[in-house]
Amino acid sequence: MKIKVFNPIDKKGKGQTIDLSSEVFDVRSQNKLISQAVRTSLANYRQPISSVKTRSEVRGGGRKPWRQKGTGNARAGSSRSPLWRGGGITFGPRNTRNFSKRFPKKMSLKANRMALSEKTKNKRLIIVLKFQFDKISTRSVQEFLEKLPIEEGKILMVLAKTDVNLELSTANLRYIKTVLVDGLNLVDLLNYDYLLTDKEGIKKIEKKFINSLHRGTE
Repeated sequence: MKIKVFNPIDKKGKGQTIDLSSEVFDVRSQNKLISQAVRTSLANYRQPISSVKTRSEVRGGGRKPWRQKGTGNARAGSSRSPLWRGGGITFGPRNTRNFSKRFPKKMSLKANRMALSEKTKNKRLIIVLKFQFDKISTRSVQEFLEKLPIEEGKILMVLAKTDVNLELSTANLRYIKTVLVDGLNLVDLLNYDYLLTDKEGIKKIEKKFINSLHRGTE
């Protein structure tokens, strides 16, 4: 596969193309597999935050409210019973719950390749020659993006290596997220309209998925 490489900074590189592996960027999409992978990813991100106290954890209630017999009231052993106001909660949410799910690595990486292929097929994969920002400047990033065939939408910028100037320059742009190649994941690929990277970044992405494919660990 060949794809055009854009060079907004220097027009001398106009007309360049780069070869992409069909094993990574030309994989037939299977919606069911992608759906399973997304559900698993979101479940693994989920944290059990909500938690209530049981009757043994609520403070107080150590004294018997009244004697067992002779009062005409129902017998009670503690004012922190779930039947009482201010008492413990029965069957409430607990922070010990585990939401994580197991998903085969081979299937997970295949779903990622499908998402990359969809970006390529729909012309939402934009490759530039190089990210080169000598200083922190949000305006420079905006001017850079205006020269690319990107319409309205959210942009996922994949970096081959840490670039402090670029990361800080895009910090105020809510429609842009920067990640390293190692941090590329399916949820981001689906949530963002465009995938923007440079020649070095696309080679690292390709290497990441081809190596896993040939190792048989996908």
